[in-house]
Amino acid sequence: MDQILLQSAIDGDKRSIARCISLLENDVLDVKEWGSCLERNKSIPVVGITGPPGAGKSSLVNALIQRFVEKGKKIAVVCVDPSSPFHQGALLGDRIRMNRWFETPLVYIRSLASRGSFGGLHPKINEIMGFISHCGFDLMLLETVGVGQSEVAISQLADLNVLVLVPEAGDEIQFMKAGLMETADVFAVNKSDRPGADSFAVSLKQFAHGKPVFSVSTTEGTGLDILFQNIVDKIDVNS
Repeated sequence: MDQILLQSAIDGDKRSIARCISLLENDVLDVKEWGSCLERNKSIPVVGITGPPGAGKSSLVNALIQRFVEKGKKIAVVCVDPSSPFHQGALLGDRIRMNRWFETPLVYIRSLASRGSFGGLHPKINEIMGFISHCGFDLMLLETVGVGQSEVAISQLADLNVLVLVPEAGDEIQFMKAGLMETADVFAVNKSDRPGADSFAVSLKQFAHGKPVFSVSTTEGTGLDILFQNIVDKIDVNS
């Protein structure tokens, strides 16, 4: 492996980081060539954003990015998307959802395809997140594909797991209890401006085992500051 490329990535060059992740993603190098660069730096926290499709995870990630940038934090965002059945690439590109951040020096965003991984994460996600933790970021956000119970794999990687739900998800809670519900550290009821949101949040608290439940609306901007502060208070990153 080109050690100049590796060092450039560690120094924070976005193009070099992207190239190194591609090498990892495609498994074209012996991991021994990476040395300790694939072992996660535990001082860099990982916040997982998970939940069923349509819950507004990407919109919430956008809102969190904005608040971390306002605090001057350098943040890496990894979005795991469903794989295309034709080319195994990501179907939902982050360039469409989060393009406003691509020219922001403090933000690095990367999409990965799940490639059919049962846990809702990329097969090389541990190595990729481990590598990113050495590239000068203050924290990492990991948005997952939202495949339901099988997505509990994120709990093994994230220091804090935010489960995003919508008021219409009431009937789904019973099915999620054995998986995502138990691994979540924080619950965010998104689209709380919709009818029935308040009663859903009350019901959700019965299953939350004392964990915090926040009602937010990414379209109206409500509740986001309180959620953000709770996240900051729970992870080791200075606010």
